Amino acid sequence: MRLSYLTVADFRNVESVHFEPGGRFNLLHGLNGQGKTNLLEAVYLLGSPRSFRTSRLSELVRHGEKQAHIQGTVESGGMESRLRLIIEPAGRKVEIDSKAVHKASELHGKLNSVVFSPDDTGMVRMGPESRRRYLDRAVYMGDIGYLHCWHSYQRILKQRNHLLKSLDKTGLDIWTEKLAETGGEVIERRLRFVAVLDIKLQKYYSTIAGDGELSRLTYHPEGVQSTDRQQIREELLELFKKQQRSDERYGTTTAGPHRDDLQFLLDGRPLKAFGSQGQQKSFVLALKMAEMDNLHVIFGEAPLLLLDDMSSELDAQRNNNLMEFLITRDIQVFITTTERSPALLAAAPHCAVFHVEGGNLTFEGS
Repeated sequence: MRLSYLTVADFRNVESVHFEPGGRFNLLHGLNGQGKTNLLEAVYLLGSPRSFRTSRLSELVRHGEKQAHIQGTVESGGMESRLRLIIEPAGRKVEIDSKAVHKASELHGKLNSVVFSPDDTGMVRMGPESRRRYLDRAVYMGDIGYLHCWHSYQRILKQRNHLLKSLDKTGLDIWTEKLAETGGEVIERRLRFVAVLDIKLQKYYSTIAGDGELSRLTYHPEGVQSTDRQQIREELLELFKKQQRSDERYGTTTAGPHRDDLQFLLDGRPLKAFGSQGQQKSFVLALKMAEMDNLHVIFGEAPLLLLDDMSSELDAQRNNNLMEFLITRDIQVFITTTERSPALLAAAPHCAVFHVEGGNLTFEGS
């Protein structure tokens, strides 16, 4: 999978950019605040229903403008597709080969990309919500059915919470059963995804950080022991009934997949408490590489890799290990950095270099 052409207009600080990326490595360098990450975000948005930086569409439209435009040509499976995205504060419109797209399933898999940014490293230290957000986005990228069941779960959860706040509890049992049914599917799909990623994680952690430490990714939903969807449903239903008095007191559903956490472990200990900054960064990047591997298996070709602010995220040795590994893989990579990292010299024969300043892009050669 390759992005062969990109145009961006009135997107964040970018007035107008025409970008012909190289087929392997693309280095976007420049000072902070010039628009490097904005261009990565534009690439990501072409294939994703939401940004990796914000949920507010109004932030994506350049100040003083009504719309932002992103258009790209994607080469996949020996064919070309033209993707076009129009962003307005009230919504977004998507076209594939000049035909309007109204369902997320129609866009799914057209341009797969995995992004590694400073915010991703932060999820190790932050609360469970940030890790759940990562988990939900990562599962969806390879499993279009997950988006539907997650939205269903959220709608049912909202209705159950409404009844918990109400004096009239009529229908609460019915909505509780529906929540357990849909929640069972959410948990089953999450468990399946985490089991696959956990196997791949250790290999990539060793590639980046070296051998000697055992990395693990685990997901233990509260009140659930089984991996079978029907049994998960029964266990969730029991959990919801057990928590019902507490739920009624607080006016909200206090347990379920919307409250679960994803555990990051290094040598059996929580990464958040015992991992150094370098170990945390290596772990999250290895997680992203495992995610890429999983998408490659599902779709039959590697997704794009977007590495944001690479020079600050990894030390020299880890940068070298990562670049040596990526050179051996058939992956299109986009890297932003404030300076040309020595680790990138190894990729020089395969690297197109661009300078970004004030939202403008200048090609400096290969």
